[in-house]
Parts: sequence; structure tokens; C-alpha cells
Amino acid sequence: MWRDNPKAAIRNSQSNDRTRNFESTLNEHQAHIVTEEPKIEVLRSGALQKFTLNRPHVLNAFDDEMCTIISSEIPRVARNADVYIGAILSSSPRAFCAGGDVLKLTSEAKRDIESAKTYLRNEYSLNWLLECFSKPVVSFINGACMGSGAGLTAYNTHRIAGENYKWAMPETKIGLFPDVGIAKVLARLPWPIGLYLGLTGRAIGRADAQWLKLATHCIPSAHFPEILTKLADAEPVDPMLDGLNEIQEAGPLQKEAGPIQDHFSRDTLAEIFGSLTAAEAAGSEWAKTAVADLRKCSPLSLAITDRHIRSARSLDIRETLIQDYRLAVRCLGDHDFAEGVRAALRDKDGRPIWRPARFEEISSELVDSYFTSLGEQELDLPARTEMQAARV
Repeated sequence: MWRDNPKAAIRNSQSNDRTRNFESTLNEHQAHIVTEEPKIEVLRSGALQKFTLNRPHVLNAFDDEMCTIISSEIPRVARNADVYIGAILSSSPRAFCAGGDVLKLTSEAKRDIESAKTYLRNEYSLNWLLECFSKPVVSFINGACMGSGAGLTAYNTHRIAGENYKWAMPETKIGLFPDVGIAKVLARLPWPIGLYLGLTGRAIGRADAQWLKLATHCIPSAHFPEILTKLADAEPVDPMLDGLNEIQEAGPLQKEAGPIQDHFSRDTLAEIFGSLTAAEAAGSEWAKTAVADLRKCSPLSLAITDRHIRSARSLDIRETLIQDYRLAVRCLGDHDFAEGVRAALRDKDGRPIWRPARFEEISSELVDSYFTSLGEQELDLPARTEMQAARV
């Protein structure tokens, strides 16, 4: 084949012109291969193993190929005694990872639902793999960190927030729910802050992330190269990061803890809406904004998210991920997820048509159906002891 021996193919050409054309085509072909960028750059530097998310044109939208790369590398890193620490970075100045590639996921679900389910299993299994990983991992976040991006960092031992840090779980706006295990993260925040963030999808900056311990350190991105160099030299991570950490003043979310507590501490979603509506009628601008934000979300997603986060208070991470899969499989075949992605990302008209149209129309039986066991199709995650015995 000429791909194996292109020079021989050129020698056998009967025409100098054809030879030149062939060489030109070949050079273009080879240049394309050389310049094609990997979606994740995997690079070892001394004691440091780096994973750099490298899809800047789509804000590092996380897909199954990226998931497979990290999943296959983590066990190797765990068994390599010369690697002290891992790092997850981004090649984009705008985003760490703006979420999963839901455009691709919803398209795949329409084409082949079983293939789409495999994508979900792979990603949630990666989340569990990262949770059980035995070595320290530092995520360098300077930009949007949402959805799957939050899932990649939540299980790291150190999460550095740069000056442009922006964290959110906005899934209710596209007919989904906070997945990748983040319902558990939200459930253990000071109650009901996590429920509020999960329902509204509100984005927060690094000051509030530091307050909530979603970020372990706030460090300007100008220090990132210096930190990476020192980690490659196996410098102890904790004292180094602690020495660079900048304590932030109270952020907007922390200042609004009072009204969040007043309204979102209610026992049901209906009571939350009732409390907000009453406050709005009494002239509260904060309540008015909160109601407007919630009304933009899928009503079914709000109902699922409300129950999911409340139930996650009594679940561990593994159990939460199993429940994530159960819910996500049903959302794949549901109207709202495909419609939310269409309106937000495909057609970009910002006018989703939700079914049901209002949360008041949702029955408890409908919500129950999403949480029902999948039986033999449940997500199978090994127990933590099994994962650690395998030295993941």
C-alpha cells in the first residue's frame, strides 16, 4: 500500500506531472495528520502527569473519546511509582470545560439509544474512578467549569480557582439535572445553598466557590506555570498551594444566604415556589428574579432535581452516580432534554417548549417513574474496596 511506502508509489508513477501531483497530495495528507490536535494532551513531566483538555473551539465540551483517554490512563498513573501527582488543565483561555457534548449525545440518542447509554456509563464510571484514585490531583480552573467539567474536578484533591473562574450546574435549563455525582456535592453544601444552585443553575465566581469549598485555593492564573514546574519536581503540593492562596472577600452568593435560606429551605418544590411568589407579590426583587429564573427551566427537570438533591443527602457518591444513570437514561428518551438542547445549542432560539409546561402539572407518579430501578440495566460500579484493591 502507498501509505506504507509512498516513495515506492512515486517511483512507479509513469508521469512526472502525476508524480508531482501525488507528492503534493501526500504532503497535504501528512500535514493534516501531523497538525491534527488531540482532544486531550497526555504528558508526563518528571513526577507530574498532566491531562490537558484541548477542544478550545467548543470550550472543551467533554465527549466519549476524551472520557476513554482519561479512563485508560488513570490506572497506569496509579501503578507508576515515579508519578507523585496528577493535573487536569485546559488549553482554552475561556473555559476549563463548559460541560458535556450534549449536542453529540442527543444526536446519538436519536440515532442509537444504546450507544448513548454507553456514553453515560463511561462518564459516570470515570467519575467513580477519579473518586477512588489514590494519588493527589490538582485541577487548574480559569474560566467556565460546568456540568462534566464540574464532574472532572469535584473528585480532585486540589481545585485551584483562577481569576476568571466560573462554576455552574445549569442542566435544568436544558431539560436535564445536575449529574456526574454533583447532586451529592450540592447536597452536602450548607443547606439549602446546594439545592438553590442546582435548581436555578446559577453561576458563581471564585469567592463563593472558596466559601463553599468547591475551590480549595484561589490563585491567579499567572502562577499556574510555576506551580506545574514545582509539581514536576515533586515539591509537596499542600504547603506550596497554601502559600499562594488568596483569601477572598464575601461573594454575591454568600451575601444572599438569607433570602436563599428563607425560601429554599421549604420541604417541597411547590412550597419553594409558593414562598417566592408571596415574596414577589410583597415587592421582593430578589424573589422576582428567582421566580423568573426558575420559570425558564424545564419543569420536569426542576422536579427531578429537587428530589435528586434531597435524596443525595442520604446517599454516598457511588449511590448518587448509580441514581444519576437511572435518571439520565430516562431523560435520553424524554422530550425535554432533546428540546432543551435544541433551543439552547442547536437552533439557539432560546424558546424551548417544555412538556409539561408548568411544574404544577407534574404528578408525583411521573417523578417516581424516573427514580424507579432499571433492574439488570442499572449502572454497575465496583465497591470502593474493590477499586482500591485493584490500585486504580
